[in-house]
Amino acid sequence: MTRLLAALFTSLVVLGQMSLAQDGPLRIEITEGVIEPLPFAAPDFVAETPGSNQVSKDISRVIADDLSGSGLFREIPAKAHIATITNFASPVQFTDWKAINAQALITGGVSVSGDKLEVKFRVWDVFAGAQLGNGLRFKGTVDGWRRMGHKVADAVYSRLTGEGGYFDSRVVFVSETGPKNDRKKRLAIMDYDGANLQYLTDSSAIVLAPRFSPNGDQVLYTSYETGFPQVFVLDVGSISKSVLSSDTSSMSFAPRFSPDGKSVLMSVTNGGNTDLYKVQISGGGRQRLTNSPSIETAPSYSPDGGKIVFESDRSGTQQLYVMGANGGEATRISFGQGRYGTPVWSPRGDLIAFTKQSKGRFHIGVMRIDGSDERLLTASFLDEGPTWAPNGRVIMFTRETRGADGVSALYSVDVSGRNLKRVRLNTGGSDPSWSPLQ
Repeated sequence: MTRLLAALFTSLVVLGQMSLAQDGPLRIEITEGVIEPLPFAAPDFVAETPGSNQVSKDISRVIADDLSGSGLFREIPAKAHIATITNFASPVQFTDWKAINAQALITGGVSVSGDKLEVKFRVWDVFAGAQLGNGLRFKGTVDGWRRMGHKVADAVYSRLTGEGGYFDSRVVFVSETGPKNDRKKRLAIMDYDGANLQYLTDSSAIVLAPRFSPNGDQVLYTSYETGFPQVFVLDVGSISKSVLSSDTSSMSFAPRFSPDGKSVLMSVTNGGNTDLYKVQISGGGRQRLTNSPSIETAPSYSPDGGKIVFESDRSGTQQLYVMGANGGEATRISFGQGRYGTPVWSPRGDLIAFTKQSKGRFHIGVMRIDGSDERLLTASFLDEGPTWAPNGRVIMFTRETRGADGVSALYSVDVSGRNLKRVRLNTGGSDPSWSPLQ
């Protein structure tokens, strides 16, 4: 196990507590430093029934892509393998995998019966010659093979890092097509890696800022369908929608669910003044949380629902503030040079992600909940709108390129600032919101 850890982290990485018991995952907290990706081998899972050969290859590829894409792991390609896995139950010849410097090995078997799919797998520490934890088995349908691969990858990720995974999740966002001066926007949903794209609305009205509910079955968003911005709630399964508030005389926007999913925070404009309100999903009146001549918007709850972070220009410039969930006095937490906006509380509760504009550049950054330890993770012509992966390790955001032909695309970056990459999509995109694990 010691050699397995040494291969994953260089001496600059600070390690947290580690549990070396084979019946539990490694508990590793990456706090700073440079990560050397752990080399792993993932030979194609064994096809155990007729007709399961292709789906076994497809699932294996999803698992390897998920792990490699995290930036924490490096796949050893199949052409470098000395051994082959032809029977899930056969003993592993660890010397063959040591010879190619694989530190972790993932083996599995796939069986298909009609439309039913079963996947089983094991994770091995090659140098210790031992299995990490118990083998697992997932059952589902053949058409859900991609999700099955994500679930296996999440389990492997957890075994090797001690953190929860994030691969079996979805992202709702605004799909953008057409030239910059005539963009067509509609809500869309996809797997976290850009696969299984599905549209939720047409492009007849401008849509903005979609946000998942805590269990992923509903989406809040702002639409100009009625002629001015109002918050709608959409059921993901039926794709039915309705205006959230019964007050259709005022503009509402920038919605966000409470952690229990029973209420919604949003900005409401009345008489030229914009404040934060809380609205119950089940109906009823609105509770006003701020009362200031300034603009208060982009609210986000802490994971325990006890506090709210939001942006306001009450100090003269756009800055971040934290207050109690029922309003009251707010404390400013952003004090660096520039403007701060679109704050989002991490699922872990320890960090707040934000957009920063400074010296003509836009950044995605993170800070602690008291405003300390600010770190900028990106820099470009326009980066904005961060959203957290379910495990609090990765942030997705919008990046727009300069000029009349500029395009918007979705990018992701590790919370350490590493592994910046564009999400693979055949459409432009903005305003992403990450779902919880499915």
